[in-house]
Amino acid sequence: MNQSILSLLVLAGIAIFLILRLRNVLGTRDGFEKPRVDAPDQAATSARRSFEVIEGGVDHDIADNVTEGSRAADELAKMKRVEPSFSVTEFLNGARGAYEMILMAFENDDLDSIRDFLADDVYDAFDSVVQQRRENGLTVHAQFYGVREIQIIDAEFDEATQEGEIKLRFVAEIVSAVANEAGEIVEGDATEIKRQKDIWSFARKMGQNDPNWRLVATGA
Repeated sequence: MNQSILSLLVLAGIAIFLILRLRNVLGTRDGFEKPRVDAPDQAATSARRSFEVIEGGVDHDIADNVTEGSRAADELAKMKRVEPSFSVTEFLNGARGAYEMILMAFENDDLDSIRDFLADDVYDAFDSVVQQRRENGLTVHAQFYGVREIQIIDAEFDEATQEGEIKLRFVAEIVSAVANEAGEIVEGDATEIKRQKDIWSFARKMGQNDPNWRLVATGA
């Protein structure tokens, strides 16, 4: 066997090796690709939407988050009639993030960063606690581990003011400990993750350009 043939065989072997490695890393396509779906005809889509509006039916954005036929479901439906773009699911996603942001700002004495998200009386209540902690030389050490549960427990729409209010139950996991000026833990545990339960109400005027909900009430 001459040198040129030997070289070709070596190169072919290297090529086969590289192809096998690429298949292992990138995977293969074996006919399980999702078939191409053509975009629906615009006229047909519009007609179908019109039919749905005329016929009515279940609003799954509401039914997936509260009991169908409940007071909360009825009040959420009123909100959506005033503001059709309102999404209950998107609201819940936003509320999950707002809960962490507000809770941690309160624990860290940073109310200025959340001022626009609090009703005046809620801000005043939070501020009084923060001021008292400062006067007593106390510092909170907190770490947030996530919201484990979020549930709509009530909703109300005021047709006169166009304001919608949604009451939520949160269950979160958090580490929180209060230390005095000497650094001694006087409340809580800096190492133990505990479940915290809160009931918060958010409100905003529906159909307005401002999409921000404000925390208007807190409880446990």
